[in-house]
Amino acid sequence: MLFADADLTLLFYHLLPEKNFQNKVVWITGASSGIGEYLAYSFAKRRAILALSGVNVERLENVKKHCIEIAKCAEENILLVPFEIQNFEIHEACVKKVLDHFGHIDILVNNAGVSQRADFKDIDIEVDLHLFNINVFGMVNLTRKVLGHFLERKKGHVVVTSSTAGKLGAPYSSAYTGSKHALHGYFECLRSEMVEENISVTLVCPGPVFSQITDRCVTAKLGEKYGHTQQTTDKKMATERCSELMVTAIGYKLDECWICIQPLLFIYYLAQYMPSIFRNVLIKLFFNKKTVMKMRQGR
Repeated sequence: MLFADADLTLLFYHLLPEKNFQNKVVWITGASSGIGEYLAYSFAKRRAILALSGVNVERLENVKKHCIEIAKCAEENILLVPFEIQNFEIHEACVKKVLDHFGHIDILVNNAGVSQRADFKDIDIEVDLHLFNINVFGMVNLTRKVLGHFLERKKGHVVVTSSTAGKLGAPYSSAYTGSKHALHGYFECLRSEMVEENISVTLVCPGPVFSQITDRCVTAKLGEKYGHTQQTTDKKMATERCSELMVTAIGYKLDECWICIQPLLFIYYLAQYMPSIFRNVLIKLFFNKKTVMKMRQGR
């Protein structure tokens, strides 16, 4: 446990033989950078067929090029579907584009998202709406559009990138934390409804990872940026390690997994299994604003 960087169930499965993704069609949103980008590389190594979505077309093109180099596959095996996840009106057209190109979808990875840093009392409601449109309703609506296809095929797999903030009340980012908690409500419900339909749901909860999501943090006012820049010395998980663990969780269809370096993983366990001690002792003794912000930034 002292050296673990994921929950013990996931680490156990990570020791087992890799699952085969050859010729599986995997659609990843938020694939132009960070976790989504490295997930694309991890799936490419395993010969998956990829649909990649994001808003930065230039970066998506670079990711596609690298995936082709990794997989040594034909260009048509990597499809780019650039769009803004909060643009609900085009979701159906995007699903059609993937189906027209590949014929089917095996796995939908809902990974697009935006983060936030701000005090609860200062946040304009427009910020809450903005984050929920991207982090929650975009994922929910796209999943609903793909779900009909999964039900028709009588199989499918929905993956959701949540966060430690989806399990804990991460201070100074209430809109982000609320959006991640909401994902668990929506997709736990979906899991329950799909028990007899051969459709799996995997919720992935990463802690601090090297990812551009922190560089694009919003604040209490819509349009403002937090201004945080990552440093190579930050104490965060390597993006490649996170993506490899995620692929294991997806391959073995785990219901939920935690991916996080110490000491945050230990805090995870305390909050989950000793909630009263976590809230009444640990938070009161150690969680001041300066400490929390440094911890979240890996410093």
